[in-house]
Amino acid sequence: MQRVALMGLGVMGSGMAGQLLEHGFPLSVYNRTSSRAIPFEQKGARVAKSPADAAKDAEVVVSMVADDRASREVWLGKAGALDTASPGRVLVECSTLSLSWVRELGAAARERGCGFLDAPVTGTRPQAASGELLFLVGGDALTLEGARPVLRAMSRNIVHIGPQGSGALLKLINNYLCGVQAASLAEGVALIERSGLNRESALEILTNGAGGSPLIKALSARMTARTYDVNFTLDLMLKDLEYAGREASDQAIRLPTGSAAERLFRQAQERGWGQKDFSSVAEGLR
Repeated sequence: MQRVALMGLGVMGSGMAGQLLEHGFPLSVYNRTSSRAIPFEQKGARVAKSPADAAKDAEVVVSMVADDRASREVWLGKAGALDTASPGRVLVECSTLSLSWVRELGAAARERGCGFLDAPVTGTRPQAASGELLFLVGGDALTLEGARPVLRAMSRNIVHIGPQGSGALLKLINNYLCGVQAASLAEGVALIERSGLNRESALEILTNGAGGSPLIKALSARMTARTYDVNFTLDLMLKDLEYAGREASDQAIRLPTGSAAERLFRQAQERGWGQKDFSSVAEGLR
């Protein structure tokens, strides 16, 4: 079994670590808040003191963190993973990041003689915990084959999108669409509630009609129950909308619906909903 290092034990990384251990991979884990690593140590993982410590013996090094800043810190910061990543190792960045940073990180990996994949995922907490993620992979096909056994343990499917950066870009587009849907649903729910329509009947029609989708169905239930246990935080969705808008701007494309969704998410964030599930965007209108 390949030796694996996993950096980041948040909502997604915790589920991924559990699957790697369940499939028998020798695993080193690192998390900035070390207490989150204790349950995995009890299951047999080695708890590393730093990203460099996690990566030193690993054949595949995986990162699942919040944003560009956190990714830069675990790879290139003090005692970063690239300090000890040996030539020939495969580095896999599963976080949802900007393309500019993914390309910079890929270049740094090549300088070390390491393979690099941008491999963000679709799915949230339940899919990570059950090994049902979908990996969207950008990078060299041969490098992907080197990491495939590790990714397979955490996934329902692995799709090679194209060259480096392809996975990162498609993930931003995916989350852009999710964010815009969530914002439009929040506005629709607000209009239903304010106008006095029977909310249950109205949402039954809407979620099962032409405008419905699996996401709309899931979010409408959370918005109406006002239960916002985290599957994916509002802060992270706002970040992804911002990254998608930045990439579009670099391509000389405007995303006006994305800009409108950003404003609504930021309004909810300013009212204290940032660390709740992103369905709490509805509270920005209530």
